[in-house]
Amino acid sequence: MTQDSSLDLLVLHAVRVTGFADTPLIARRYGLDVATTHEVLGDAEARGWVEHTAFAGTGGWSLTGPGRVENERRLGAELARVGGADEVRDVYREFLPLNALLLRACTDWQLRPTAGDRLAVNDHSDPVWDGRVLHELAGIDRALTPLADRLGNVLTRFRGYDTRFATALGRALAGEGAWVDRTDVDSCHRVWFELHEDLIATLGLDRHAAP
Repeated sequence: MTQDSSLDLLVLHAVRVTGFADTPLIARRYGLDVATTHEVLGDAEARGWVEHTAFAGTGGWSLTGPGRVENERRLGAELARVGGADEVRDVYREFLPLNALLLRACTDWQLRPTAGDRLAVNDHSDPVWDGRVLHELAGIDRALTPLADRLGNVLTRFRGYDTRFATALGRALAGEGAWVDRTDVDSCHRVWFELHEDLIATLGLDRHAAP
């Protein structure tokens, strides 16, 4: 049976996977009440687990070093409690080849090498080139669905990555290219980055470590 995560864990983990976000965005990540999320963040700040910074007219929360340690401690305890470590680790192993494909697709979306410049920016004037990238993303989308289902059967908080990715891909296919790789929208790349961060945090791994 799928297990729910505690409120405190969800708030702390939302800060982890989003990287830097304001209170409403953190609350929205797991469908939490904004006022309650603000209270939990305040408590976490008092414990030295999160910090709020502001610059260029924007502000947001991020994890501190001790907060990162606490987040991984709670995630590890949760995973042990539900007995899902083997399943999540197996999913991560299957995720890694897809991760390589996703990174290559995003690079190809951003760059289109020419004879004189292998780092030439993709100006999206070649529909064949862009169409190939979108086709690759569609393949990744299909492969993600069963992995997301398996993760969602372990913990409720894992649910939604596949639908978010599919939504972003749908917008990209409709001509909104920003939904491939922009970081300020819930793009394919942003969703994938969050999933990767979620997996390595849950398993207590380094982003570049072998499974």
